[in-house]
Amino acid sequence: MSLRINDIAPNFTARTTQGTIDFHNWIGDQWAILFSHPKDFTPVCTTELGYMARIEPEFTKRNAKLIGLSVDPVDQHEKWVADIEETQGATVKYPMIGDTDLAVAKLYNMLPADEGETSEGRTAATNATVRSVFIIGPDKKIKLMLTYPMTTGRNFDEIVRVLDSMQMTAKHKVATPANWKQGDDVIITGAVSNEEAERMFPGFKTIKPYLRTTAQPK
Repeated sequence: MSLRINDIAPNFTARTTQGTIDFHNWIGDQWAILFSHPKDFTPVCTTELGYMARIEPEFTKRNAKLIGLSVDPVDQHEKWVADIEETQGATVKYPMIGDTDLAVAKLYNMLPADEGETSEGRTAATNATVRSVFIIGPDKKIKLMLTYPMTTGRNFDEIVRVLDSMQMTAKHKVATPANWKQGDDVIITGAVSNEEAERMFPGFKTIKPYLRTTAQPK
């Protein structure tokens, strides 16, 4: 099953470093960032998990929860967490899924359905595609999907930026331009007439009839 933006995020029950969870219940009325890893004790992923541990308060401020995934068992995750703390100077407080039967990786289209039924004996190379990020909204719909190669560390500051954009554009009839960041001007969507724009965004600029900008809504 392929997944697309605005599909309902597949639900699952899985063991994590913080006990067994039902994913949709765990999300509750918050946003969720699910980010996956091909194997424990891999160098790039070690830096990623450490960085996410450091910036977790930024997600908390945005009503978002973090959850990691690796195909290795939970007891291996717990040993890896100690390495992450030692090498990255950050304590992983968010849960990490132990996907030993590859069920979640397959459910989220990160591995083919015929890839086997156990993580045992698998290498990071055979799990190379299990390096994805999903942002899931409180409505349990997928809002973003990204997949990175193993040799390129993910830019999690970009995930914060995208989350800011999505949360703002969900409330206001605006979109964000290329490289937008907090405080920059935004684009008024085509669903808003000029008459409505005058009322909603006084002083907006018309660059082209299809490209109108305004200050970021408060």
